[in-house]
Amino acid sequence: MEYRAVGRTGLVVSALGLGTMTWGRDTDDMDATDQLADFLDAGGTLVDTAASYGDGAAEEQLGDLLGVVADRSDLILTTKSGVGTRGGQAVVDASRGSLLASLEGSLRRLGTTWVDLWLVQAPDHHTPLAETLGALTMAVQSGKARYVGLSNHPAWLTAAAAAQLQRDGIELAAAEVEYSLLQRGIERELVPAAAGLGFGILAWSPLGRGVLTGKYRHSIPADSRAASAHLRGFVEPYLNTSAGAIVEAVATAADGLGVSPLAVALAWVRQAPQVACAIAGGRTAGQLRASLAAGNLELPAEIVAALDEVSAPALGYPERL
Repeated sequence: MEYRAVGRTGLVVSALGLGTMTWGRDTDDMDATDQLADFLDAGGTLVDTAASYGDGAAEEQLGDLLGVVADRSDLILTTKSGVGTRGGQAVVDASRGSLLASLEGSLRRLGTTWVDLWLVQAPDHHTPLAETLGALTMAVQSGKARYVGLSNHPAWLTAAAAAQLQRDGIELAAAEVEYSLLQRGIERELVPAAAGLGFGILAWSPLGRGVLTGKYRHSIPADSRAASAHLRGFVEPYLNTSAGAIVEAVATAADGLGVSPLAVALAWVRQAPQVACAIAGGRTAGQLRASLAAGNLELPAEIVAALDEVSAPALGYPERL
């Protein structure tokens, strides 16, 4: 397993992270135990979760394994706050009170007194940015979060947050965002911002929500996310003709290298500029093992160039002059 610093901070993480979005709901206790054990055996350190995953059930399931499967000191625990449910509807609330209460709940469910990295999960357009960042500063100063960052925020807001936090003596450590051959939007402004301001990128869904594995090339498997009532909408945006052309390019590259499409898609993200960690999750231990087995593949430059070309995002003014 390769280890990388997150941006210009002293936080060092495994280049492959373990995602827990399905924990506490689709991933049972046995599979969760096996996933964490396999991840640790492979040298993994960063485990990513959120207060919103399973309404806290993912954190509880992970917390039950600390001290049993893994020592707290073996893990880089990352969690997120700011998204929840109210009256049965999803809501974003990044106010100071809500964020700090959410962090306390996460620490209780995880059974720890601190997290290594705490992120605001989504932008809250009704709360002043200064208030949101004040909660992050308080978390660092209290020792309940060692590092802080943002998730799913646009580049301009991430840059503004980095500048404001720096005035308080706090570094914005990371931006956790979706990034894959099927979603390269962050390259327009967020990746250059990361290079200039010194924060690292944690890439969620590096396998294009599972589509880049090739499992949907000919049909929708009955046991897949796309066949699941509560995850179908998560996968469907990438089940189209333009995504299909990229999937076929990945499959062709995989055939030429004698590896799986999953390995190619994951390696492309790991080799991308500013990426500190690609977060891979799976419902079962077997799905995670496939990602762990692909962890050391390095793509030749000509294959990277070909994949870059077939999946290139549209750029224009003012990103490209």
